[in-house]
Amino acid sequence: MRASGTALPLKILAEQFARLPGIGMKSAQRIAYSMMSYTDEEAEAFAKAILDAHYNVKQCAVCQNLTDGEVCPICADIGRDKSVVCVVEAPRDIAAFERSNEYNGVYHVLHGLIAPLDGITPDKLRIKELVDRIGKGGISEVIMATNPTAEGDATALYISRLIKPLGVKVTRLAFGLPIGGSLEYADEVTLYKALENRNEI
Repeated sequence: MRASGTALPLKILAEQFARLPGIGMKSAQRIAYSMMSYTDEEAEAFAKAILDAHYNVKQCAVCQNLTDGEVCPICADIGRDKSVVCVVEAPRDIAAFERSNEYNGVYHVLHGLIAPLDGITPDKLRIKELVDRIGKGGISEVIMATNPTAEGDATALYISRLIKPLGVKVTRLAFGLPIGGSLEYADEVTLYKALENRNEI
């Protein structure tokens, strides 16, 4: 059997990078090799940043976004319109909306979409937390901003049926996005138009 030309610690490091979404083995190897030029201080700072994020970032008690405090900055902002809640699949989708500078409501993060074939059932998402928020009052509209995919549509429909009896208006983004597209990569104008022309479910 032919021996590998890569040192074992470097091989293990590349394999760890390859576990990240969107990083293939070739890219992972390039990243691992580039890190070999780090000074001891730079390597320790990189490792510390990963550990700090892992141990100190948690879910906001209100919207389930990622934060290092009890409540995220958006929920804590008294200037935001707390009566409108935009429901998104993941924390990264919030960043996309915030780039548009057009939305002044608050958010709720599901941390996934309903996908029974993948074992993701409604009880594994942060749907109960959303229902509890609505039950406390003060929310007049919930915008379903899940991606325009089969799972995104199914999740939006499921949640709308669940919360409509609670007396809130439920709307869906009017997508200028291609079917199967991702909010994360949408430009600011497309997102603004999707928000502006949203339709009631």
